[in-house]
Amino acid sequence: MSKDSIELIIDNHVGYIYLNRPKVFNSFNREMAFRLQDILDDCRENSNIRSLVLSGHGKAFCAGQDLQEIVNPELNPGLENILKEHYNPIISRIRNIEKPVIAAVNGVAAGAGANIALACDVVVASENASFIQAFSKIGLIPDSAGTYFLPRLIGFQKASALAMLGDKVTANEAERLGMIYKVFSDDEFRDSVKALADKLAAMPTKALALTKSLLNRSMTNDLDAQLELEMNAQIEAGSTYDFKEGVTAFIEKRKPNFKGR
Repeated sequence: MSKDSIELIIDNHVGYIYLNRPKVFNSFNREMAFRLQDILDDCRENSNIRSLVLSGHGKAFCAGQDLQEIVNPELNPGLENILKEHYNPIISRIRNIEKPVIAAVNGVAAGAGANIALACDVVVASENASFIQAFSKIGLIPDSAGTYFLPRLIGFQKASALAMLGDKVTANEAERLGMIYKVFSDDEFRDSVKALADKLAAMPTKALALTKSLLNRSMTNDLDAQLELEMNAQIEAGSTYDFKEGVTAFIEKRKPNFKGR
């Protein structure tokens, strides 16, 4: 299934979502932002999809907002609408979809593009990828949850410097900082991403969804509240088919066949 700005390919229970405006480094315009939201909604409802990969066609992952849309008075929806209607709903969908989302950063991820990647559950990058908090270079602030996730990933001081200075962070440096999970060589990138996505899709999806929800809540909860949530989620996980299958497979010394339910 394909529409101009986004391509969705479903393979082996994995939904591969490709940002598809390579001539402008996959920067977002209004149509593309709405289309990505629709695709994420479709993937959420599709029980055949058990993990997601978000990546980009061409040389870039995503260069953030298409500034040509901003400078055109006939097209510019205004910053408030861009955040309220474009990026904030995208971040909310990524964090709340009950499936693991991999950001496969194939090239530069700048501005909102970088922060959309960092909002995903697992972030991997090709060795030539880079991350740039480019906002200060045009007099703006990091949006798309950049001020939320970045300091939690790499610490306050480093996040503050990157947000203000707009330095480019290489893929290897991002891995060293704990900003992303892993770097793959360019030659191995596509196959490594597929192996990771296939692995997640074959795992107990309900437990992964509960884990994701708990991690979301841990951002603001105190210890006692988090312990209570963990207990309730563990009880829910313990009632699933996949828990019973996992225990049975362990006892029988065989590979479990999880169903995501």
